[in-house]
Amino acid sequence: MTTPGSLVWRLSMRWRVLVDRALAPLELTHAQYTLLANLYGRPERPSQRGLADRTGLEPLYVSKLARALEAAGLIEREPDPADTRAVRLALTERGRAVTGEAVGIVRGLQERLLAPIGGPGSPQTEAFVATLEKLLEGDPS
Repeated sequence: MTTPGSLVWRLSMRWRVLVDRALAPLELTHAQYTLLANLYGRPERPSQRGLADRTGLEPLYVSKLARALEAAGLIEREPDPADTRAVRLALTERGRAVTGEAVGIVRGLQERLLAPIGGPGSPQTEAFVATLEKLLEGDPS
């Protein structure tokens, strides 16, 4: 019997694999894209911890990703002057260009994935998104 949990898991894994494949030419992974996309178009420099909270990624993993993205010249990491434990992140000029290209790729992929339920902006997609948000807000413990 197929359960909702197994379907959510399979969809999540399928999405990650599709994004990884689509972004491979840019030498980005889904996780790296998630971090970059959350920095894209934001004037503020969020902390690594703030990005971990916003993306659902573990703080230690965000730190590892940030170091790799810094080494690739896509982001800048700066100590927070108000909190010596915190590190603030921002896209470099190259990072903005690569992320802009990646966002376009992922949007196209998302349109194709959502096409069976009407595509982005359709009532079915809006209901699907609302359902997912409701599930993410709930506390199953």
